[in-house]
Amino acid sequence: MKILVTGAAGFIGAATCERLLARGDEVVGLDNLNDYYSVQLKRDRLARLLPQPGFRFVPLDVADRAGLAALFAAESFERVVHLAAQAGVRYSLQNPHAYADSNLIGFVNVLEGCRHHRVQHLSYASSSSVYGGNTQMPFAEHHAVDHPVSLYAATKKANELMAHTYSHLYGLPTTGLRFFTVYGPWGRPDMALFLFTKAILEGRPIDVFNHGDMRRDFTYIDDIVEGVVRVNDRAATPDTSLPPSSHGPGTSHAPYRIFNIGHHDPVPLLDFIGAIEQALGMTAQKNLLPMQPGDVPATYADVSALAAWVGFKPETAVHEGISRFVAWYRGYYKV
Repeated sequence: MKILVTGAAGFIGAATCERLLARGDEVVGLDNLNDYYSVQLKRDRLARLLPQPGFRFVPLDVADRAGLAALFAAESFERVVHLAAQAGVRYSLQNPHAYADSNLIGFVNVLEGCRHHRVQHLSYASSSSVYGGNTQMPFAEHHAVDHPVSLYAATKKANELMAHTYSHLYGLPTTGLRFFTVYGPWGRPDMALFLFTKAILEGRPIDVFNHGDMRRDFTYIDDIVEGVVRVNDRAATPDTSLPPSSHGPGTSHAPYRIFNIGHHDPVPLLDFIGAIEQALGMTAQKNLLPMQPGDVPATYADVSALAAWVGFKPETAVHEGISRFVAWYRGYYKV
């Protein structure tokens, strides 16, 4: 297939491109290479893709309405995997306009491109953060997600609503994927695993929020990509098993679906840190702090809907994933 992957220089985007190319798809990768975190890391991810047959890179911002419209008009994409977004819960408190530009305006531009150029299926990144203040565990797609606790989460919830509108009005098959704390080699420097590893190696204390009383459904990058590719291959279809009034947020009489992709086994933060210490052979100095605004104490994915839809659920154990990350980190930074 000919597939557009937005956010192709990003953590999940680059890994998704690699997986699609490995099986013979033609991939057009789009990214604006912004400086939210190391541009060099993004360029190094791209350097692994550029020599591969079937890959082309387009430097473009999804918020560029004219540029994106021209790209869709010039190409005949069969599928679109939309992973470009302004990421980060905490950064959304500092720079809200970046989230409006990328996550809202950019998403409309992608939807319009898919609508006008007969794209067979749009898969896009949502987030576990949409569950916000929910306390019922594990988080399931049919739960209400009406109380986000960060602007980032609100934009991801908005994406799901916008996608449903296009599925309903124009018959565009759309599938949203709620990712749960993705980690692994080539990961983002603003994420906990990266920050902790760097600090421990440099002999600096690590900031442990909510005094360590946190649990996260850490999900290894290869499992995320496997889920993304399988879901992208199976276009969303209307769910006619229920009357319209009975549908929850995850299904619809329109060709629209929402799935969690998580390891479905939440790990206490202090155990996660312990696995990093074991992989490094070093002990962390811990700076225990209160909960940060916009954060939540726990995440836990119910992945039964994903397993029923594509026959897959993430299984990589945290200690194994952390060991692979540490090996990559030491090699990449030569430490």
